Amino acid sequence: MYGIVNKAIEDLVIANFGEEKWEAIKERSGIDIDFFISSEPYDDDVTFKLAVAVSEEMKMSVGDVLIAFGEWWVVKTTTEKYPGLMDSGGTNLKEFLINLPNFHNRVMLIYPKLTPPEFKVSDVTENGLHLHYFSKRQGLQEFVRGLIQGLGKMFDTPLTLELLQTRDEGSTHEIFKINW
Repeated sequence: MYGIVNKAIEDLVIANFGEEKWEAIKERSGIDIDFFISSEPYDDDVTFKLAVAVSEEMKMSVGDVLIAFGEWWVVKTTTEKYPGLMDSGGTNLKEFLINLPNFHNRVMLIYPKLTPPEFKVSDVTENGLHLHYFSKRQGLQEFVRGLIQGLGKMFDTPLTLELLQTRDEGSTHEIFKINW
């Protein structure tokens, strides 16, 4: 993953718990990196070690850490650093989710070494849809849940979210049922 992801984890921790807590998390993770360069790729293992260290230090499940980070990613990181990119996704939650399959094509112009997930949309109604999530990376479905919840906050649209299928139970990909 790119350094911007790890930097966003750092920002989330510092904003909510302070610099000392971040230093404790970094030490617990065993990662010997002084600072993350946003535009540089890092091994996925660095990000997962940070998530586990946050989980242990904050006494939260890794899933809850990933959900919180997903929300932070949308509400703080992308809306502050890439407002034009986020605005290009749509003017409301439904438009943004329908446009999500093409979103990472634009992101790859900024981060050419990105290995993005793939999204597909089905069962679109006036008040909901099914979002299909395909990724080579395992263990990030709760991050995606947080991203979706963050989009609901960004568009000031309360939503409900249900995981219909998961790779954890033998499926080929995750399907989230989203209603607003």
